[in-house]
Amino acid sequence: MKKRFFAAALAAVLAFSLAGCGGSEVRTEGEKKMSYDDASSELSSLMKKINVKTIQNPTLDIYMSETSKADALDDISTFPVTVRGNGDIDIEVAAATEMSADAPDDWMNAVAKDFNREGFKINGRTVSVSVRKITSGEAVTYMIDGGYEPQVFAPSNYAWGDMLKASGIDIIKIADRIAGNTAGILIQKDVYDKFIEKYKEATVGNVLDATINGDLVFAYTNPYTSSTGLNILTAMLKSFDEDDPLSDNAAQKLIEYQRSSPPVAYTTAVLRQSAAKGVINAMVMEEQAYVNTPELKSFQYIPAGIRHDHPVYTFEWASKEEQEAAKLFTEYCQNEENQALATEKGFNRHDDYEGQDPGMTGTDFLNAQKIWKQNKNGGKPIVAVFVSDISGSMDGEPLNALKRSLINGSEYIGSENYIGLVSYSSSVTVNLPIKEFDATQRAYFSGEVKSLSAGGTTATYDAVLVALDMLKNKAAEVPDAKLMLFVLTDGEQNEGYSLERITGIVGGLEVPVYTIAYNYSDNGELETLSGINEAACIKAESSDIANQLRNLFNVQI
Repeated sequence: MKKRFFAAALAAVLAFSLAGCGGSEVRTEGEKKMSYDDASSELSSLMKKINVKTIQNPTLDIYMSETSKADALDDISTFPVTVRGNGDIDIEVAAATEMSADAPDDWMNAVAKDFNREGFKINGRTVSVSVRKITSGEAVTYMIDGGYEPQVFAPSNYAWGDMLKASGIDIIKIADRIAGNTAGILIQKDVYDKFIEKYKEATVGNVLDATINGDLVFAYTNPYTSSTGLNILTAMLKSFDEDDPLSDNAAQKLIEYQRSSPPVAYTTAVLRQSAAKGVINAMVMEEQAYVNTPELKSFQYIPAGIRHDHPVYTFEWASKEEQEAAKLFTEYCQNEENQALATEKGFNRHDDYEGQDPGMTGTDFLNAQKIWKQNKNGGKPIVAVFVSDISGSMDGEPLNALKRSLINGSEYIGSENYIGLVSYSSSVTVNLPIKEFDATQRAYFSGEVKSLSAGGTTATYDAVLVALDMLKNKAAEVPDAKLMLFVLTDGEQNEGYSLERITGIVGGLEVPVYTIAYNYSDNGELETLSGINEAACIKAESSDIANQLRNLFNVQI
């Protein structure tokens, strides 16, 4: 049988495709790996001992209504408020995470706390600031699709503000800059010297050429959530077609590039982990993050794309007093003392860098995301199986939340892909054989997910083997497909085959297994399962499972 699985080199870079549960145990270089043929034979042998039921007449959800984009969003409280004000006039700032997280990425938090202590007043009423930590991309998604209405938005770069305006949101720019920054490309210094020797200049175009030629392993982040990812994506498209970055020609070159490049990374943190492992030798990153990450000093930083100067916006939905408070806070951010603090936190470097304007409007930036979504897999269809834990511990709200999120999140799965569904407790059920995800298959998927009920023990690895067998068989039918397996579970296996028993099969078949540890903190075995082929394990709670799955599908499927 002709193999349809990822080449080992591509599988090796899947580690940075999602935010991880933690450090995964991965196979060492010297460990013996089962061959594809041996793994296939062993899978067939183990399958004979698994109790598998196949639903002959899957439930068709004839009442399935079109899911709104808002349905795929968790409550905004998923993104934490890192500073809470208590003034008579309190304005909420949706702030980029490099300014609103833990130290040293806490500049705006520190400034907001000082501002709140100052006791500023407008019309005799005290003014304060609350800060919400949220990526620029997620803030835009929540404002466009979810009705989120902060009084202030402080994204990493101006592209997000332009996208809001293009989406019909009335924004008012207060400042072009409150904390100077650049985004760019990091290249390992020993590799950088060879790169410059061959390509002469560190441009985005040359980095792309070097990746295609095998001289670099270059990774970038999700352009739907990451400012750096969106920035570099648009710079890539501009490099592909200088005159029209959104042309069919640029899209075709993106497809060609994606065939030889690593999959997109979910977060910058995952890139750091991948670089530390030696999986990649070139990646995107903001300069402030680079400055504050000592372990990356062996990388050369090259500014690229547009500047990340953190413009500030308020909105027509804010009251006049709230707009005035927004201006007052912005001026406070710009004072000499707070700019010195910003410099101390890693901002305000490379002020001589003017940026490389891709010549895009807000609508163009939105379309660039769509082009990436359509072409990120290099023109190859995805064949994926979702494996859902329905053991007794999932009963009630955990399973209900998971079902809602799977159905709503499936709206982000393109109809050109192939999707199947498996559920398990003490035994394994093939709810839905793998078929193209057209309207009918989508309705069957919705119907079967809705029909899931919990009870029994947890035969996780039996279910993984069943899904692998489905993928192996479908691979013979779908040429040049990318195979993926997604396991959603809230607990440890306590029935059927052990992880140790199936490790060689998973490794030999080279199918990445993405695990979603749902309401579950002890993720050791899930990390190991995902680490076999350098996929990833992510943590999810009832409060954010919809966001996790939405972003997972956006990045991977």
